[in-house]
Amino acid sequence: MDLTVALVIGLSCLLLLSLWRQNSGRGKLPPGPTPLPIIGNFLQIDVKDIRQSLTNLSKVYGPVFTLYLGTQPTVVLHGYEAVKEALIDHGEEFSARGRFPVVEKVNKGFGISLSNGSRWKEIRRFTLMTLRNLGMGKRNIEDRVQEEAQCLVEELRKTNVSNSSGSPCDPTYILGCAPCNVICSIIFQKRFDYNDQEFLNLMEKLNETMKILSSPWIQVCNNFPALIDYCPGSHNRVIKNMAYVQSYLMEKIKEHQKSLDATNPRDFIDYYLIKGKQENHSQPSEFTLENLSITVNDLFGAGTETTSTTLRYALLLLLKHPHVTAKVQEEIDRVVGRHRSPCMQDRSSMPYTDAMVHEVQRYIDLIPTNLPHAVTSDIKFRNYLIPKGTTVLTSLSSILKDSKEFSDPETFDPAHFLDEKGNFKKSDYFMPFSTGKRMCAGEGLARMELFLFLTTILQNFKLKSLIHPKDIDITPVYSGFASLPPTYQLCFIPV
Repeated sequence: MDLTVALVIGLSCLLLLSLWRQNSGRGKLPPGPTPLPIIGNFLQIDVKDIRQSLTNLSKVYGPVFTLYLGTQPTVVLHGYEAVKEALIDHGEEFSARGRFPVVEKVNKGFGISLSNGSRWKEIRRFTLMTLRNLGMGKRNIEDRVQEEAQCLVEELRKTNVSNSSGSPCDPTYILGCAPCNVICSIIFQKRFDYNDQEFLNLMEKLNETMKILSSPWIQVCNNFPALIDYCPGSHNRVIKNMAYVQSYLMEKIKEHQKSLDATNPRDFIDYYLIKGKQENHSQPSEFTLENLSITVNDLFGAGTETTSTTLRYALLLLLKHPHVTAKVQEEIDRVVGRHRSPCMQDRSSMPYTDAMVHEVQRYIDLIPTNLPHAVTSDIKFRNYLIPKGTTVLTSLSSILKDSKEFSDPETFDPAHFLDEKGNFKKSDYFMPFSTGKRMCAGEGLARMELFLFLTTILQNFKLKSLIHPKDIDITPVYSGFASLPPTYQLCFIPV
């Protein structure tokens, strides 16, 4: 048989198989646009702005619809009611983690972020319990964050050594060092000097990885995983960076093994190693060294880059809106003053500052489509049948930018979280950490860091922009996995 004829027949068979697989389940799944063979609905998605693509499709197909990103169906949940019904009312059925192929290449289903089943339940339970044992939500973690906030202030003061009016600086790495040091103190009981080269290398890998994961190319790779193995591209850099961080963490784990005192655990790694020794080794254990290194890697990724990106975006928004900055600083002066560090107890007396921090998180919409979920069993949902294992995308953007809850959702305005008397106003639509069984395990720490780091910076410095506020661009440079702010410079003027 002629090779060309064989190729045509083979390709035709693939197209027919793809069409059959897509159409065989469409009668049960929620409605959605008609997919093309092999590539599905991929051409109907703008990989540079997925959240807007999902919003446009929801206007046509409703709050629950199906997309084929490749040959596999993905159910999209758009809006507060649909997301709440799935992740809270049917939390167990929607608690599986969907595919994230680029990251899975390294973590192989271990850790806490992308694991599933009993492994995920066991490691998450252990992680939450250990973080509580190490002081999460208690005074000693707050003390660590306050101490790091003062180290951050001292580092920012160094940007003014050449002149009193401040030298312009890009705050990316300085703002990354603070939350990373808090995580380091929890994971292996150590903080680093902000100029430590080993520390800066770690920060660079974490920062670059977040940037690449949020790029359009990675959205393509995640939906067509064959590209990961056979194509050159920035996904290879992600894999190398994650392997570098994992190797670095494995060195720390080996150091801990040599100095471990089972009667006196110092940090997260010690607690994990002790748990591993206690396991019944006649049965397979989840508490392996590989699972430890990837779990710790997950904690670094979730606890460093998300918080540092939010801090970086917050300062950019405060430069853009100097009237908001002035009101926050007036409240800090009145409640905290200049002679002590801000603490979490202050938050209840600082409604405008609390509202500002919430509004930053709402407005920047850091993780627009959340990490992918999947259903653990066949489930009937709103009269549709979603088969076990189907990937589910939950649009957090559609909740954080809901015009019924927030009067002008595309405008940065702390008043979205204030009542008519100026008191702080909670909102069920505030879901930057997701919700349900898969919500961020470090939410309490992240909220503490954002409040204490921002109030300590604004207590000690005036923020000076290099350009007029109206000319400051706050449009994210990427909004794939995460919404990342453009790079910028500012001056920190001591007060």
